[in-house]
Amino acid sequence: MADIHITRKHALGMAGARKLAFRWAEEAEEQLGLECVYEEGAATDHLKFTRAGVKGGIKVTKDHFVLDAHLGVLLGAFKDTIESKIVKNLDELLAAKDPLHAFDSGIGHGKHHAKKSASKKKA
Repeated sequence: MADIHITRKHALGMAGARKLAFRWAEEAEEQLGLECVYEEGAATDHLKFTRAGVKGGIKVTKDHFVLDAHLGVLLGAFKDTIESKIVKNLDELLAAKDPLHAFDSGIGHGKHHAKKSASKKKA
């Protein structure tokens, strides 16, 4: 099994980090076929993602993101490519002039599926 570990600092604060992580999850669902669930906490949120051959999550805080993913045997062969795409996507979101402009959803508290059409669940 191959593991991916990525850490990125940011200056978005918790509300901004939450919105950016939720946006990342929506893009990951659309582009990578991941199933994402977002769980809000008092000081730390957790974005969990899965699909055949990959399982992981992103820890979201007011000043950093920590992504950990475990790739199965078949996807492990593509670890470098997968990791570079994740890094590129996350870095582009963080480097955007206004990384949150395209996402203005009223995220409440609790557990949410990342898809806009999914119903929100309370933890």
